[in-house]
Amino acid sequence: MIRAFLAPNVKQFKSRYEKNCRLLSKYPYLFRKDFPAFDDLPIRFFPFSDNDYLPFHLDGARFDDYYKPRHPVIAHHFFKDLENPILAADIFSQYELEYLNDNVRKSEWVARENHIYLQYTDWGAFCSHLQVLDLRPLLEEKKFVFLIGDEIARYPIDFKERFGIDYSQYTVKPVGIREVHKIIWHTQLSSHNGGDFFNEVLDAHPNLICMPSVMMDKTKESIAQYRGYLDSVKTLEQAKILMEPWKRPDLATELFLLKENRTDKDILVAMFLTEKRILGTQDQNARIVPAVFFQPHFHNVIYEVHTDEKERAVLESKNYDEVKNFAPFREFKYIKTFTPLRRFTTSYGATIRFMHTAALNRDEVFEEAGKIGVVPDGISQRVLNRSFMIDPQDRLYQDSVLVRFEDGKLNPKATFTALAAFLDIPYTESMTYCSVFGKRDAESYEGNDIGFSTAAVYRTYDDYANDSERYYLEYFLRDAYQYYGYDFKYYDGAPVDGNKLAELIANFDKINQYSFETYRKLYEQGQVKMKKDGQEVEGDVAEKVRDIFTQKHIAAFNRNRLRNGLILLNNQLRFVNKNGQPLRMMPLLQLDPALLEQPLYH
Repeated sequence: MIRAFLAPNVKQFKSRYEKNCRLLSKYPYLFRKDFPAFDDLPIRFFPFSDNDYLPFHLDGARFDDYYKPRHPVIAHHFFKDLENPILAADIFSQYELEYLNDNVRKSEWVARENHIYLQYTDWGAFCSHLQVLDLRPLLEEKKFVFLIGDEIARYPIDFKERFGIDYSQYTVKPVGIREVHKIIWHTQLSSHNGGDFFNEVLDAHPNLICMPSVMMDKTKESIAQYRGYLDSVKTLEQAKILMEPWKRPDLATELFLLKENRTDKDILVAMFLTEKRILGTQDQNARIVPAVFFQPHFHNVIYEVHTDEKERAVLESKNYDEVKNFAPFREFKYIKTFTPLRRFTTSYGATIRFMHTAALNRDEVFEEAGKIGVVPDGISQRVLNRSFMIDPQDRLYQDSVLVRFEDGKLNPKATFTALAAFLDIPYTESMTYCSVFGKRDAESYEGNDIGFSTAAVYRTYDDYANDSERYYLEYFLRDAYQYYGYDFKYYDGAPVDGNKLAELIANFDKINQYSFETYRKLYEQGQVKMKKDGQEVEGDVAEKVRDIFTQKHIAAFNRNRLRNGLILLNNQLRFVNKNGQPLRMMPLLQLDPALLEQPLYH
């Protein structure tokens, strides 16, 4: 192993170690300088891949678990307490160190001592990791203070007394566009999963640039529109006049000066920072840079399933691809992703009710009638929407967690304390109530329950879903039920084959009733022209043709339900990405049992 894995990399490790030692020997906030010789380091790193290693301890001749210094996951709750300067122990992740450097504001910018204190309990271990870490970009702004062993007693240092630096003489600097590096993606798993509720809890958080759900297409249009405006101005004065309504001339200046390499992320951040409805909700004196809180919304999230050349089930979604290809997501350096999940049969029933109500109350002509103007095949949409399964090769889901809607309603303190820890933000008073743009207990959407009402947890929507439909859902989502802690209410545990599948589909009375009613309404309103032998038909003939055309939709739905069901049966709920790599469940947010107010929902 030494010859094959370690020896070819020793020269590189030694070079990096010596460079880091030279940098640290001149660094004012590392107080120990007795770096051991490279050959005396107690830990060696066997490369496992380009960026992953197996640490080997010479004392005891033992290997540690895989060490992935650039793995894009923030595993610590660094920003739990912002009353005092940040303190973290034994951080050996390059990604996390860069995250701290990028997201903790300079002391000069917050007009108080705001260094990042890194405690390392073992000098040998710290020095050993200098073989693989790159400290050069981390030391330039002198934000870090390194404390080794007992030096923790120095925390926090009085910089005025020790170094003659009085940060109180500075003025707080407003957050700039290029300071914002972190986005929290609140995903829309599917309709009626409690997304508005989570928006309301995180609304007005002092360390978030937080808006409710925004339509994806409108967001892209706004970015393009602002880009057009900015590209049209020739001088800084023109830019300030153009963006005068923002009331942030500093941002107008920054955007203008970025004209050579202005990105969609820059424009999105500027749009959020200048949103009038959220001005005043952020802590302008905060030690950390606020994160963009973003939920790109679609009218519906649609997945389709097909099989590859090996007959494996592959899921595809144009909506998901649109998010994945959205430029700002590629440009944010740090992405935290969380997905709300509500019991599938409950969210399904709520969705059918919403679709039906919307269809009956809308008379205009829709270009995409199957999405808004009718009740489509909602049961297929729900059973195929497995966006709680993540692609391990997808950057958007590297640092992700799933949060149950029922937990947020029934155990809010435990849920949102844990969610704050995952998102690496403080659990603040603003997370103990629901609000919209700072207004408490507002109705975010007509008909939504107010605040922490638990009514939505227990609704069954019996008028919009029958037992056969719910059995079908529970059976084909049974892995998610088991993984995320939901008990079955309709699926009895019996095996399902093609005959059972056909029997269930034949009894989809509720969804078919609402689909028939709303599709037929399209024909009645003349939104879809019917012809027989090339001539438009009217009267009794038209009535019969309407019924025939509508029934064709239902028949097509049933064929699709059977096809999808057989694919899922044959693959036993195993799915792969386009490269044939297995999908896996998104981790479930774990709650502290000591904070539970009620037993966990099942």
